[in-house]
Amino acid sequence: MKILLLLASFLLIFNFNSIAQRHCGSTEYAKLNPSVSYREISGNTFNAAARDTFSNEVITIPVVVHILYNTSAQNISDAQVRSQLKALNDDFRRMNSDAGNTPAAFKPFAADTRIEFCLAQVTPQGKPGSGIIRKYTNKTGFSLDDAMKFSASGGDDAWDTKSYLNIWVCNFSGQALGYASFPGGQADKDGVVIQYDVFGTTSKVRPVFNKGRTTTHEVGHWLGLKHIWGDNSCGNDGIDDTPQQSGNNYNCPSFPRMSSCSPNANGDMFMNFMDYTNDDCMNLFTGGQAKKIRSQFALNGKRNSFLNSVKCDSSMLESGGVLPTQPETKPVTAPQNKPVAGVQIYPNPVNQYLNLVAINGFELSGKFITLSNASGSVVMQKRIVSNTEKINLSSVNAGIYILTVTDGKDKKVLKLIKM
Repeated sequence: MKILLLLASFLLIFNFNSIAQRHCGSTEYAKLNPSVSYREISGNTFNAAARDTFSNEVITIPVVVHILYNTSAQNISDAQVRSQLKALNDDFRRMNSDAGNTPAAFKPFAADTRIEFCLAQVTPQGKPGSGIIRKYTNKTGFSLDDAMKFSASGGDDAWDTKSYLNIWVCNFSGQALGYASFPGGQADKDGVVIQYDVFGTTSKVRPVFNKGRTTTHEVGHWLGLKHIWGDNSCGNDGIDDTPQQSGNNYNCPSFPRMSSCSPNANGDMFMNFMDYTNDDCMNLFTGGQAKKIRSQFALNGKRNSFLNSVKCDSSMLESGGVLPTQPETKPVTAPQNKPVAGVQIYPNPVNQYLNLVAINGFELSGKFITLSNASGSVVMQKRIVSNTEKINLSSVNAGIYILTVTDGKDKKVLKLIKM
């Protein structure tokens, strides 16, 4: 009897530990989709509308979350979704509250990727939206076959994957907590899949995976990062400042965690977001990983189209609630001499001083201007006192901005790029 009880206890503990360990399905997904895996993928075909990133530019990625539920527990709340967006932003901007837990030996390598995420406020049809889709499915679980990405198979079709990061939140069968496609994959399958009870930091999230790091990890794959051990024994992730390690780490090791191929006494960087440790143990991307991520947005990069996406900003909607009709990838020239809605701005892109000039009889004097970033936050407001105005933008970070000129009745909206 004692032997049976001991055996039962062992099996229970073994099963609990298996469930409580992180598993990422991205490697297996890559094997099932060999045309796009961890290999380096050649650049895009030349696109005349593309532009390169600016130094220190904060890149904002519009996100649409497809919630697929078969039970009420799977129909997670808006608050849970928003908590995940906050966790993503904190982690990718190195603003996470546990950043101080990075061992001193690795702190010099920790970096702000200058990538931010927001719930999309504009739909592909140019209508107002929340960035959250809820859909009942008769499927009790999904697998690596991408069925959740298509309405015809019980899922939900992706929004334009050149303008939105699609995240499907559902009941995912098997041990994996989620998986991601890699840059350059099939457009209608491009995005991230996350198990519903490890998405976000509030409400229905399970212990040890309750800080949103599963999504941080999978979005890292979506942005071109490998697992830190390169998915091989003493493998290589292609990043110079991530030390070689023999394999993945589970749970939360103590520093230093040495392995057979540790290059020095610091051992494994097990607190890296691209390892397999618990959420409480993860806290950094490195400068090399940030460089790799940002290369996806450079000219000919597979994520370059996101530099022209303004889907986060509902102020781009006209009074009728539709997006102004213009090609989404319309190039921005410098200077911009063509009149835009009665207001001319130049230079655009701008480095320090922006000039506003009223044209075609438009009255600029007495109106207010508001400068908002791509996530909708106001960074500057000013009252215009003449029909020509010079504005000093030297204190504004590089990025894409929306400039609104209004007197409460007449509103003109322009897109501005700060270098």
